[in-house]
Amino acid sequence: MEDELMPVEEMERLMGLSLEEKINLSKKIIKEAIEKFGPDNLAIAWTGGKDSTTMTWLFRETCKDLGVKMPKCMFIDEGYVFEEIWDIFHKLKKEWNLDARIAKNTDVSDKAQKVGDMVKVSSLNERNRKEIEMLGITDEEFPFEPESFIGNHLMKTIAMNMFLEENKVAALATAIRWDEQEARVQEVYFRQRKNPPHMRVQPILHFMERDIWNFIFKYNVPFCTLYKEGYRSLGAKGSTTKMSDIPAWEQDLENTYERAGRGQGKEEIMSKLRDLGYM
Repeated sequence: MEDELMPVEEMERLMGLSLEEKINLSKKIIKEAIEKFGPDNLAIAWTGGKDSTTMTWLFRETCKDLGVKMPKCMFIDEGYVFEEIWDIFHKLKKEWNLDARIAKNTDVSDKAQKVGDMVKVSSLNERNRKEIEMLGITDEEFPFEPESFIGNHLMKTIAMNMFLEENKVAALATAIRWDEQEARVQEVYFRQRKNPPHMRVQPILHFMERDIWNFIFKYNVPFCTLYKEGYRSLGAKGSTTKMSDIPAWEQDLENTYERAGRGQGKEEIMSKLRDLGYM
């Protein structure tokens, strides 16, 4: 089921499936990934958000069906995580008995006491200095901002890459969706990535935002309390705002932009960030 390009007509058909059909398709993709790579060589990218928690639930159910253990979960600490995200992380790690491991580029984060502090490039290790050079950035220092171009690359993509290398991960499951962000529209269920070499598995591409909430309430899946306050998409604290005071699922999901509350500088360069390895 490894595709290079999916026809628009097929994407539309899959997005038009019933919720149960979408669940079954996701579980089929997860089953294929587990059978191909094995649970020890797989990792689940879990952010504590609604989409990745939905995907993690689907992995748990599929693993139960197959009689195998859950793969490890990777939680990226970009250095400015909402307290409410940490709450759901610790809650589900315990209740679901998850092997949840934190990925963090401490070589960068340790050089700043708070967001906005300047980090000297010369103070970083060779890997981070080379990554900055590869970005074409020649400044001697930069502000520690996890969702800036340089911050996202170092604190998310490089943190993820180090996790994949250190844990010898052959396949990483991510919870991106076709309807979520324009840069993700051309994604497929299985995509080979080169740096580091691994398979990217994306089992809920066909879910839409409304499907996620219908799923969460139908199966009583726990979720971060920030969604009740009006947040629809969760990024780093400080660069994420709520667009309404009503719960996310009561908003006009079909006619408004889900990620409008995220830092739009990052949204505008999402394609470039994904070319560099971002999810």
